[in-house]
Amino acid sequence: MAFISLGMPDGLFGVAWPSIREDFGLRLDSVGAFFFAGTTGYMFSSFFSGKIISRLGVGGTLAISCALTASALLGYTLVPSWWMMVSLAVTAGLGAGAIDAGLNTYVASHFGEGLMQWLHASFGFGVTLGPIIMTAGLTLFNAWRVGYRAVGAAQLLLAASFLLTMRMWRDDGMPHAPEQERHLTDYQTPFLETLRQPVVWLNLLLFALYTGAEISFGSWTYSLLTLSRKVPVEVAGLWAGSYWATFTIGRIMAGLLTRRFGMANLLKAGFLLALGGSFLLWWNPFPEASIIAVSVIGFAIAPIFPGLVSGTRARVGEHHAANTIGMQIAAAGFGGALVPSLAGVLAQKFSLEAIPVYLVGVFILLTGLYFTISRPRQTA
Repeated sequence: MAFISLGMPDGLFGVAWPSIREDFGLRLDSVGAFFFAGTTGYMFSSFFSGKIISRLGVGGTLAISCALTASALLGYTLVPSWWMMVSLAVTAGLGAGAIDAGLNTYVASHFGEGLMQWLHASFGFGVTLGPIIMTAGLTLFNAWRVGYRAVGAAQLLLAASFLLTMRMWRDDGMPHAPEQERHLTDYQTPFLETLRQPVVWLNLLLFALYTGAEISFGSWTYSLLTLSRKVPVEVAGLWAGSYWATFTIGRIMAGLLTRRFGMANLLKAGFLLALGGSFLLWWNPFPEASIIAVSVIGFAIAPIFPGLVSGTRARVGEHHAANTIGMQIAAAGFGGALVPSLAGVLAQKFSLEAIPVYLVGVFILLTGLYFTISRPRQTA
């Protein structure tokens, strides 16, 4: 439920952005301010998620985080100026970051790789609903605010649900992966010691680039299809949703296939297939190519983020895993703001067709980086 709620706002913005831009009279590259405001809150709460959960508990953290996100989403629909919407994005980021980093660390510590994939499949389900809700709001009411109000109300209900079930989130008696004798959070390694490990910084770059690419596809696909490739609004909204739909299906399948094929093999296949889909989106040799490419990319990248989180222990070592997971989520937030924002700058300077070219370059760098650091290593 928490990860469904985490995904829904992300799915709204890509479809809403052309209408928001028109309402406030904005340039294409104005999106950068919104992304960076959200990232400020997201990075702060994710970086300190361990301390937040130790004080509030998982249930309390979820309740407060959902309430913060709900207040921001509903606030978007009430403010008269763009700068106010940008300011509210900080609040939305605070809520999202605590949920994301806290539950990723919790699940990595207590459960196995299959459940991690299904946790993130729930995010995919939420982010798939986002474009559908926003498209319905635009089609039926010609108003982007309707979509944000619907999701904001749902977030308030979730906050109340988590508040009422706080006792269920206590750690006592929780099952954990059989291969783990100690929880990752049992290691009290100082942050500075973790930051001195070069492999940790490579992992932070990996998460920043990956998340930036994922959000860029989700945020800019609708604009690319409607404004540059002249796909009808209704069709583009559904296919923008298909990116997240195949993304969700891929994570459900990954949860089933992890033990059979191994997470490392799934990740390598995902990186290479996503790179191929990015080339197809750039090339666009026939009218349906864009739609096929979007679906292929969504399916290909599905297992990557949760697989990278689960594999943190193998890449950086037991003692640094808990610290690194929180920092990786913070780095993901930074990349999720920077990479899509640069895409907006390129679209403004050249055209929307510059975005697929740019994302091919990001995926080439990302794939090379993953293969460089994917060999398990032991770090004290």
